[in-house]
Amino acid sequence: MKKVWIWILLPLCACACSSPQLPDKAVAQTDAIVISPDYQGLTIPCNIAPLNFNIDADADEYLTAIYGKTGDKLICSGKKVMWKLKQWKSLLADNQEDTLCVDIYLRRGDQWLKYPTLKNFVAPDAIDEYISYRLIEPSYVYYEDMTISQRHLTDFDEKVIFGNMYFSTVESGQCINCHSYQQYNRAGKMQFHIRQQLGGTVLVDGKQARKINLKTQQTGLNGVYPSWHPTENLIAYSINETGQNFHTRDLQKVEVMDTKSDVILYDVDKNEISFVAGDSAALETFPSWSADGKTLYYVSARYPQGITPEGLKTRFNEFYYDIFKKTFDLQTKTFSAADTIFAASNHHRSATFPRESPDGKYLLFTLGYFGNFHIWHKSADLYLMDLQTHAVRRMDELNSPDVESYHSWSSDGHWILFSSRRDDGSYTRLYIAYFKDGRAGKPFIVPQQDPDFYHRFFKSYNIPEFMVAPVQISRQALMKAIKQAPVNAVYHNPAEQARNLTDSIQENFYE
Repeated sequence: MKKVWIWILLPLCACACSSPQLPDKAVAQTDAIVISPDYQGLTIPCNIAPLNFNIDADADEYLTAIYGKTGDKLICSGKKVMWKLKQWKSLLADNQEDTLCVDIYLRRGDQWLKYPTLKNFVAPDAIDEYISYRLIEPSYVYYEDMTISQRHLTDFDEKVIFGNMYFSTVESGQCINCHSYQQYNRAGKMQFHIRQQLGGTVLVDGKQARKINLKTQQTGLNGVYPSWHPTENLIAYSINETGQNFHTRDLQKVEVMDTKSDVILYDVDKNEISFVAGDSAALETFPSWSADGKTLYYVSARYPQGITPEGLKTRFNEFYYDIFKKTFDLQTKTFSAADTIFAASNHHRSATFPRESPDGKYLLFTLGYFGNFHIWHKSADLYLMDLQTHAVRRMDELNSPDVESYHSWSSDGHWILFSSRRDDGSYTRLYIAYFKDGRAGKPFIVPQQDPDFYHRFFKSYNIPEFMVAPVQISRQALMKAIKQAPVNAVYHNPAEQARNLTDSIQENFYE
């Protein structure tokens, strides 16, 4: 006869689901408790995902309570503190514009210890709900398994937008890079590049996609680093000829340099390309539109006297990039002459990644000792310019002894998202900081559901961008567009057109 086993689970479930109780008596400690990630002393968004953490101390038992002036007190047991999403969201909502307190209790033997209360302020400002980034191993090791992914910041949901491996084979591969959006993806307009197999620039409009070849006979190179105009269907690109050099006697093993770079404008509707900055004696790159679309920022370095592209390998540290701007006439789609915004070269420093705040008051950029690929430079720090006074300061409240590089503003300008290697010096992680009246709060790493996540995730986060809405296009639609032959962009010279128009007017006059 077949035996039937009946498992009694009710007592176990009741025990596991019961709410732990805080000790009535605990000895107050004066030394601060260490938690990781370091989620204390922060200003946090009122809609951020739970800030889960580890308690970095040995004990026989752990209890943690989080509470505000209103709402329920949440209690969690264990060394790994992981808040329930629904309860966390209620607590944030109940204590907006107020302080959340965290009390940590440790039991050693028969004695409970209570450590000083940790505090975080809940800002009245919500953060844009989505960010996107490229996930990549260090590119000098392996780059095939690379994705452009998006993350929902109010919870822990992450989805792949597109990945290298969808078309890669043993014989051929791809490199996806440089994703960008118009107006924080409000209208679903996105672009990214495909290098190598089935190469081209992919333009996304909602749930539709097409592939463009931005290389023309006149420009000679493909568009690389993009910036969408905030209101018009225009994208500014730099066109770059880039290479890597490797060092055997330097802590910074890799140096990435351009041997040629210019700035172009691509009219999406007309499929036309024109030059914005094309000085053959200069390296112009990393364009970025102002919030009102009336100014285009970029950085440029001039070849030092006597240096040729072949001499870059030995004299790479003599290139200093300054920040320039050109005003833009929307009606004629023409640019003014260049104006220097920050002459970093006068200080034997090099600036890159200029980004204007949404209110037009500040310019955030990265400053390092030389070059412009600062993700490899331990000297790289974030700097802020007041665009009214042109005063520049190092943002010591954000910087660390290691690399701070790529950065972006939230759509309301109250949050800064930036990449940093402060954790281990090797992998780039994403940090968020509150910003108000020219000052930033203490930065904190983007939260993960498991607080041990970053200790076992061996990829770098690259090109972090805020979005107000997720990318909606399907993987199938992207693959279909990438399989198609690209549409060739057409070169257009506004100066030549203006000259022809003037000649025509003169001829008509004399008739």
